[in-house]
Amino acid sequence: MASLTDADKDALLRIARSTIAAKLTGQQAAWRPDEPSPTLLEKRGCFVTLHLNGALRGCIGTIEPASPLMEGVAENALNAAFRDPRFPPLTENEADRAQIEISALTVPAPLAFTDPEDLKNRLIPGKHGVILSKGWHRSTFLPQVWEQLPDPEVFLSHLCRKAGMGADCWRDPDIGVMVYAALYFSESESSETQPKGAESCLKR
Repeated sequence: MASLTDADKDALLRIARSTIAAKLTGQQAAWRPDEPSPTLLEKRGCFVTLHLNGALRGCIGTIEPASPLMEGVAENALNAAFRDPRFPPLTENEADRAQIEISALTVPAPLAFTDPEDLKNRLIPGKHGVILSKGWHRSTFLPQVWEQLPDPEVFLSHLCRKAGMGADCWRDPDIGVMVYAALYFSESESSETQPKGAESCLKR
């Protein structure tokens, strides 16, 4: 899976912002690059997070690589701005002040483990995004969430509750675990610094 260049990151942030602006004003079409790089056309999962005055204002994404990255970013920018059920739709005044963060995901892969203790030991805090599933219950935390929940047991317990299961569901031998990585970057911070996206995925 190709890495994102600085030009790719700038293009994705511009796509997200112009898509939100086009929806709000209706005055012009959302911007798209005339000749997008192959990376922007690669199918990848992604999340778009909005922050306003340092606080979460929306966060929605797709884990599976169902669409080209640039189109996924555009769709999730609209979702985060106008369809996050935790917040009212973003206003034009808020959009001018909101900061956009994007997380581009790798394809999730199953994590093999022998027992709950082995599961804790195989997780890599700060690197692994984690998908927990059993039956119709499913939840995920992006890698950024490790900043808020650095202890694997606490991390897994919160993930269980997010999925609507008991806090110890991760000890169930029938639990399914998949992991993925994420490259995250924002308008206000470089991709080498820790963004505030952990807050969004912790609350979601």
